[in-house]
Amino acid sequence: MYKTKRPKAPIFVFIHGGAWLGGESKNYAYPAEMLINAGAHYVVLDFIAIRAANGDLRVMAEQVRRAIAWTYRNAPSFGGDPERLYIGGHSSGGHLCGVALVTDWRKEFGLPPTIVKGGACMSGMYDMKPVRLSKRGNYVHFNDEMEQAMSSQRHLDLIRAPVVVTYGTNETPEFQRQNRDFAAALKAAGKPVELIEAANYNHFEMMESVGNPYGPNGRAVLAMMKLNAA
Repeated sequence: MYKTKRPKAPIFVFIHGGAWLGGESKNYAYPAEMLINAGAHYVVLDFIAIRAANGDLRVMAEQVRRAIAWTYRNAPSFGGDPERLYIGGHSSGGHLCGVALVTDWRKEFGLPPTIVKGGACMSGMYDMKPVRLSKRGNYVHFNDEMEQAMSSQRHLDLIRAPVVVTYGTNETPEFQRQNRDFAAALKAAGKPVELIEAANYNHFEMMESVGNPYGPNGRAVLAMMKLNAA
């Protein structure tokens, strides 16, 4: 957790990527500078890796959901405003962000259904069928139930917040397609969505841009939170 000095500040919870295989929150500290200076708290999550979860994405998703619920409940203890809680994630973290956005917070956590005020899904995956058919199916042990539960595009009725979807034109075709299709599905479902196509950015440059107020993702996050770059 990286705290701003502004009292009762908005909160941005970030879910890192890494093909679900690994990654550590300490390596995703760099967006903190932009967010703290803009007047927001930055919370970046650690969670189980897929092999330690025996190939079950639901274990990972449950930890992410619990962390978001914890942040909402405990926001006053660190000077955060629970009514201005936003989430985002990149790559496999973008997938988990989508899954978090379709959480039934009241049913699962006894919280208001609208605890998340906005989501930034960056270069993620939202329908698990193609992932199940890919090489990632070697270590993500899909069955029909998990494919359905972990495909946020199939649960759009549970979306309660505006969504920003971003991808780079130098990403692989499937990443581009997944993000375009997710945004189109949200729009068709009548959900507030903005699709940002970042010209000449590859997958890893998209992640780097989260910490840049003038990069596609940094700019999108600040706009979503109604903040200005310092």
